[in-house]
Amino acid sequence: MSFRAIRVSKDDERGHHAETVTLEENDLHEGDVTVAVDYSTVNYKDGLALAHGKGIVRTYPLVPGIDFAGTVESSRHASFAPGDKVVLNGFGVGEGHDGGFAQKARVSGDWLVPLPAGLTTRQAAAIGTAGYTAMLSVLALEDAGLTPDSGDVLVTGAAGGVGSVAVTLLAGLGYRVLASTGRPAEAGYLRDLGAAEIIDRAELSAPGRPLGKERWAGAVDSVGSHTLVNVLAGTRYGGTVTSCGLAQGIDLPGTVIPFILRAVTLVGIDSVQAPMARRIRAYERLVHDLDTARLEAMTTVVGLDEVPGVGERILAGQVRGRTVVDVNA
Repeated sequence: MSFRAIRVSKDDERGHHAETVTLEENDLHEGDVTVAVDYSTVNYKDGLALAHGKGIVRTYPLVPGIDFAGTVESSRHASFAPGDKVVLNGFGVGEGHDGGFAQKARVSGDWLVPLPAGLTTRQAAAIGTAGYTAMLSVLALEDAGLTPDSGDVLVTGAAGGVGSVAVTLLAGLGYRVLASTGRPAEAGYLRDLGAAEIIDRAELSAPGRPLGKERWAGAVDSVGSHTLVNVLAGTRYGGTVTSCGLAQGIDLPGTVIPFILRAVTLVGIDSVQAPMARRIRAYERLVHDLDTARLEAMTTVVGLDEVPGVGERILAGQVRGRTVVDVNA
């Protein structure tokens, strides 16, 4: 049975390019579970895959989309049966293995998380890799001992996918959240999500001092580069910062001073290869802690043909919150 997909290809005539195509089931990559995809999302990494593929796409042709939620059609995996609702994030899907920008996907059952009771596939997609990464970040802060009584928590790139969910989660858990953004027009949006204070991105994005005033007890950073260095410099003694993104850059042009003078902890957050037990823990907490009304407020739904345009805008920093792709629209 044929199905629609977005596929990136590379040839001498057009170079790297993305287009909507019709595929057959025998075009699907190897795997022991075939899923009828309901929804995917557009993440920053997807934008890179669509735009040029450098550092992301490992094989051509490829269906991008690093996550999806849907219903199992067929399975040779012991843990899944037809009709099961599932969600997938990472494991190289949308990079070296066909991903979620299609009406069907075939993957290893070892990569799938059973959809938790209380979540629809649309909500799971709205959470997506960005929201799941935000939850992993919150868990890391908690595991380091951070509580609402510890002090303020900063979220950088706050109007983006990871940032929006992180703001909502932390505010809902009782933290006083500082939201950093370069888009002043989004201040109202961020306050509606629970932010107590808005910080101009310019305060953090330029080269700064090795150590600054102690301003926050913890932080979720999705920006990297000078921003992350300045976040570390402003973290209180014994505080924890999580790093999960590189929107400003992959460099870390700082010093060890925050670590050895203030005992600051920097925790890396990986969403791609995270152990299954931690994934399940994250989704269980999302069901319990994420305000679905706020999730809906930060979500925009687009059809498959609109994805390339969204990818361009997300790379330009023009997309706020979460963009869900209804692959059947």
